Amino acid sequence: MEKALDGLELIEQYFSDFTPQQQQQFRQLAAVYTEWNEKINVISRKDIDSLYLKHVLHSLAIAATHHFEPGTKVLDIGTGGGFPGVPLAIFFPEVEFFLVDSIGKKLKVVEAVKAELNLKNITVQHTRTEDIKGRKFDFAVSRAVAPLASLWQWSNKLIIKAHKQEVPNGLFCLKGGDLSQEIFESGLRPTLQSITTIFKEPFFEEKFVVYVPK
Repeated sequence: MEKALDGLELIEQYFSDFTPQQQQQFRQLAAVYTEWNEKINVISRKDIDSLYLKHVLHSLAIAATHHFEPGTKVLDIGTGGGFPGVPLAIFFPEVEFFLVDSIGKKLKVVEAVKAELNLKNITVQHTRTEDIKGRKFDFAVSRAVAPLASLWQWSNKLIIKAHKQEVPNGLFCLKGGDLSQEIFESGLRPTLQSITTIFKEPFFEEKFVVYVPK
């Protein structure tokens, strides 16, 4: 049960080799999000106590399925309070993350987390994904923002076709439930990985990492 573990212990059940700085950054998340969530509600009150399970570890399901090489540029679509972008930025300190959301007050929390944790590899911008100009990315990531068809429509034009990694550039999104209709309507042929094959907690049942290659 998560209650028996602190946040870092929960994460280190599945990941190892963090630097002392990464360990400290993961530990700091609870205090920073708890403080800011009282000012600007970006995480439901009932979920703040399960921050590491429902938000941090969930975000890291992407890291468990794919390694982003140093120098990779990643767009976080509709980041909200910073998920999955913030945990991924801690996990991949040499990867550049561009976190966007159309709701400015949520990004105040992300900016505060970025400053408190000294996350130099995060850029934050108040914009809609479809309005981004002059930037290109290797990958896009997203969690529970919009239907797959919309996510691909917004991100496809921003993702570079050429790729330098084993997995082609594309979109990774975290989704749950029966996705058959959503996938059918998108006209895409994504790869789905069940998160319960990665993390054992019951929370991850019927949750998936969805990958669409460019």
